[in-house]
Amino acid sequence: MKQKLGMLLILLSVGLNAAFVATWFAHRIPGRGGACHGIRTECPMHIQLGATEPQWREIETRLDMFRESSKPLCAEIQRHRTDLLNLVAAPAPDRAAIRAKQEQIIEGQRQMQENVIENLMGLSAALTPEQRKRLFDLLRERSQCPGPAMPLSGNKHGGRM
Repeated sequence: MKQKLGMLLILLSVGLNAAFVATWFAHRIPGRGGACHGIRTECPMHIQLGATEPQWREIETRLDMFRESSKPLCAEIQRHRTDLLNLVAAPAPDRAAIRAKQEQIIEGQRQMQENVIENLMGLSAALTPEQRKRLFDLLRERSQCPGPAMPLSGNKHGGRM
């Protein structure tokens, strides 16, 4: 039973990782609730990438579109996760229903990964090779999976980004 619960937690973690990358990147963009407000040049992502204003406008536009187009899929995945938890919490869990729900979650995660990949490819096309390297280095740095000696937050800093 513990092994099956562990597998469930791993599956949920994989889904959260895909959503985390998309959300982290989206929240580093100014406006619309992102982490960077006010003057664009004060945004850490803007500074770290060294993006020009035209590049930043294109990035911002692409991310706004990505954020909006991702909302329905994120909501669907979250509904499936809630359903899965309810199935597991039932007095007599139906393993076939649980497996079917896991498959729905995995399919949603696959779709989200495809969306994230397409978005990242589009964003990276707007950047110079050096800026692309910085972008992907930042994403790698912030999306590491926890290892045996790492905290469950997924980063080396105990949850601080």
